[in-house]
Amino acid sequence: MDVRIGVVQSAKEIELELPEGADPDQIGAKVEEALSADSGILWLTDRKGRRVGIPAGRIAYVELNSPSEDRRVGFGAAVRG
Repeated sequence: MDVRIGVVQSAKEIELELPEGADPDQIGAKVEEALSADSGILWLTDRKGRRVGIPAGRIAYVELNSPSEDRRVGFGAAVRG
């Protein structure tokens, strides 16, 4: 599962690839819990075991996606219409 987090006043996004089988509902609950706390921190562990903490007050948005088999990278990526 891929997670993309937008940060307030930053053009960069935080992108994490979570371990196989990560539950989107559980991740969503973690996000909601961090956002509901006054000074909460959203802690996520990526596929390589790195722990990343984002202050909840700085989170602009969170996008949860399943990795797509259709994902293409590079100049040779075809556009479907």
